[in-house]
Amino acid sequence: MNIRTLFRAAIVAVAMVATPSAVFAANLPCRTAKLIVPWKPGGGTDVIFRIFANAINGYGVKPEIQVVNVSGQGGNKGAKEAKRSDADGCTLFAIHQSAVTSYLNGRVDFTWDAFDTVALLTSTPDIVGASKTAPYDSLEEMLNAGRKNPETILTGATFGSTSQFMWLLMEDKTGAKFKYVPFDGTRERMTALLSGTIQLGTINVASGKKYINTGELKAYAIAADERSDQVPDLPTLKELGVDMTYTLDRGIMAPKGTPKEAIDHWASVFKRALEDPSVQKQMKTKGTGLRFLGPEEYAAWFKRIYDDHEKVAVKIGMYKK
Repeated sequence: MNIRTLFRAAIVAVAMVATPSAVFAANLPCRTAKLIVPWKPGGGTDVIFRIFANAINGYGVKPEIQVVNVSGQGGNKGAKEAKRSDADGCTLFAIHQSAVTSYLNGRVDFTWDAFDTVALLTSTPDIVGASKTAPYDSLEEMLNAGRKNPETILTGATFGSTSQFMWLLMEDKTGAKFKYVPFDGTRERMTALLSGTIQLGTINVASGKKYINTGELKAYAIAADERSDQVPDLPTLKELGVDMTYTLDRGIMAPKGTPKEAIDHWASVFKRALEDPSVQKQMKTKGTGLRFLGPEEYAAWFKRIYDDHEKVAVKIGMYKK
């Protein structure tokens, strides 16, 4: 029996078992599958995917998943390692729109389609945040300062990633200009905001809600279509007159050429976790929405996201076609 036949048999076996205690298994050439998270431990992406991994391992999935943090270069070091990994189903890659923004900003020469899509899983809106020492008490005050004194407000971002791209979009929408200070990941940027080293930075609900609630950080608006029940008093950007939203949409990819049977296996496993009430409860406390798209739908979604980002990147001069 060849390897593809074995993969198909494993997927059929999974589909036939309907109880919550089902043991998912695929005949992959490893005891442990590596899930590369391209940022340091403790950030929003790391926290979210450890919740998924812990749940999946609790189902008795074979192979088990081990989260491996490969940080550096604004997420691009981990992306490069995932890209050159063997396409055998034993390596997975946690990703969001940084797969697009890093390419458009010229930091890497590949984008989302250098991988095989597995599943889209979550959607987390960005919060327009600030240090408590920032001299602006509202979004309008901050934007006016960015217009009157362009490129003077210290704004933390991971260059070429989503944490910068949201501000670039806001610049394009409002005419304000910010002075960017580079940070490798969410934790470093949060530390700088809390210490007052920088004035502005995006905050995600997962890692920043407690600091907003205690007054250790300011929050001007949430870049979502609707207010979040985690921070219900925080208005949306649209409510305040800025017509934009920006969410981090996280999912799973695999090295290009990974067998379809392995892709389908992992998609079914993550879908099972997405439907787990325990996972749903944990994600809600993190301010993270859940949204499942399978391999083909996820690829079509990424194509649309790339096209939308490319238009803006060309308009603001970040990317030349």
